[in-house]
Amino acid sequence: MVDRFFRKKNTIVRYFLTGFAMGSADIVPGVSGGTIAFIAGIYEKLIESIKTLSGKTLKILLKGDIKGAIESVPFVFLMPLGLGIISAVFTLARFLEIALNDYPVYLWSFFFGLIVASIFLVRRKVKQWSPQLYLILGAATVAAYLIVGAVPVETPSTILAFFVSGTIAITAMILPGISGSFLLLIMGKYQQILAAVTHFDVITLGTVAAGAVVGLALFSRVLSYLFKNYHDMLIAVLTGLMLGSLRKVWPWKETVETYIDRHGDVIPLIQRNIPPGSIGPELFIAAVLALIGFAAIKYIERYADE
Repeated sequence: MVDRFFRKKNTIVRYFLTGFAMGSADIVPGVSGGTIAFIAGIYEKLIESIKTLSGKTLKILLKGDIKGAIESVPFVFLMPLGLGIISAVFTLARFLEIALNDYPVYLWSFFFGLIVASIFLVRRKVKQWSPQLYLILGAATVAAYLIVGAVPVETPSTILAFFVSGTIAITAMILPGISGSFLLLIMGKYQQILAAVTHFDVITLGTVAAGAVVGLALFSRVLSYLFKNYHDMLIAVLTGLMLGSLRKVWPWKETVETYIDRHGDVIPLIQRNIPPGSIGPELFIAAVLALIGFAAIKYIERYADE
């Protein structure tokens, strides 16, 4: 009885810490919380839980069985995971904002090491690679490389546009390698949604949220189906997405074009990757942080679900 209690307690703590890591990753543009979920071994469980919540639980609730609906929710998994994500957003947002502004090379170095380790880990999920899978991996890599390098465009401020933006963003957030916030930036919706939050624009925020709910409900089913029927192909795609996303998290960048945000600050709009500077303290610290990021993945893997 005691052993079962401590096992359950450790599981809850692990889910909370995984959620905290996912929330930390989602705060940084270009890094996906889905990547953390995948390397922590909870990705498929997360997809199935979302599928249950938006399917079985909803059906039971519509029948008027509130108790049955509550019992069908995987609280032991989703609650600590959700609390971890929320905790990270509120406790680390300011720290990561400062790090991005003042120490971008160091922050990107850590995430670069983290994603490189993730690629090796996820790749091992396929026992036997074939020429077809390598072709799929290559196509996904090119697609991700082009997406993360895309120049932001301006889209209309219509209800439909916000709904679609919410659907696409939430879909990207649960995909390893693709950042939902970055896709919002590409679609020209990032600043508009931030403004909606500032002015408490209920209609806009409600529309985005509705799109996110629909996208999550639909895409979780697609991913669940793909995992069950095309597991190796999906792993090849996810590995390619992470590989292509390295373009975004390369530490050394040169700003080509900027824009003024709503606070009057100058923000990089278009950047290109450049080689590291001369050998010195910055390069040494960046290398150490990349190794720490790499080691962090090995640590997470060690405590991942079987």
